[in-house]
Amino acid sequence: MAANPKTLRIVYMGTPDFAVAPLKALVEGGYHIVAVVTMPDKPAGRGLKLQESAVKRYAVSAGLPLLQPTDLKAEEFIAELTALRPDLGIVVAFRMLPRAVFELPRYGTFNLHASLLPQYRGAAPINWALINGERETGVTTFMLNPRMDEGAVIASRRVAIADDDNAGILHDKLMTEGARLVTESVNAVAADGFRPEPQAMKEELKPAPKIFKETCHVDFMAEGVRIVNLVRGVSPYPGAWAMLRERAVTDGVLIREGSVKFYSVVFLPDADVADAPGSVAVENGTMRIACRDGYILPQQVQPAGKQRMGIQEYLNGLKVRGELKFE
Repeated sequence: MAANPKTLRIVYMGTPDFAVAPLKALVEGGYHIVAVVTMPDKPAGRGLKLQESAVKRYAVSAGLPLLQPTDLKAEEFIAELTALRPDLGIVVAFRMLPRAVFELPRYGTFNLHASLLPQYRGAAPINWALINGERETGVTTFMLNPRMDEGAVIASRRVAIADDDNAGILHDKLMTEGARLVTESVNAVAADGFRPEPQAMKEELKPAPKIFKETCHVDFMAEGVRIVNLVRGVSPYPGAWAMLRERAVTDGVLIREGSVKFYSVVFLPDADVADAPGSVAVENGTMRIACRDGYILPQQVQPAGKQRMGIQEYLNGLKVRGELKFE
């Protein structure tokens, strides 16, 4: 028998900005949020001042009941959830939930994932879609089960990836579509005859594991398109990087070295490139870095210990004395 979706007692769980838009859509749509669960405040910055999550800040501003458990398996937390008599749990960018939590609501718990499942299961679906050069991605809602990102699908929305999209831009596109999808999914769960669809395994699956510093290292022996996609995929955070080394022209002695992050680059194909991968030419206010099949022209960079800047500003302060190479 169908239920009124706006009377369902919803427990919403999330932490970062990506989780705020769906929560706001539910609140403004008149859905009944009985509690918001988010991470405990964490010390951050030089002064180690306690920082609240983006979801907490919104929940407080909207007057929503808030829970910040340190242990999701703790008996006290389970008891608090049980007392709320939840009909439905919703998870957006939160921690892995124990079975006792996601099975507690009467209708179960669903998750919003930033890919078209089953593709890009894992912690960094937005990044890996860009790194792999996809032309399309999307958002999916699915019912939680004990296996990570493998539950039955409620609904999905496709989102095109533009040539100039980076992880930050695509994050915001998917966040907007995800907010719409979450409210639609609540309505679907409450409808008569609701039946989520098992994930279809029709092609080779591409994973989306966590991004580490090593993942972001630029290998200039790679093709230019791959380098561009890596830069897009980890910009603005955590940022693609390589080590710049300058050696004396006469004896090859190391003059200086330091890491540089790349936030925006352009690829110029050249089938006859003769320069060694990573070698640098600076001329007419531009920097040209050789790669396997052409040249990479950085547009926005951040040298270690400094602010993000345009390439012209960076070159003005570089003062080249020897031969430059990125490794």
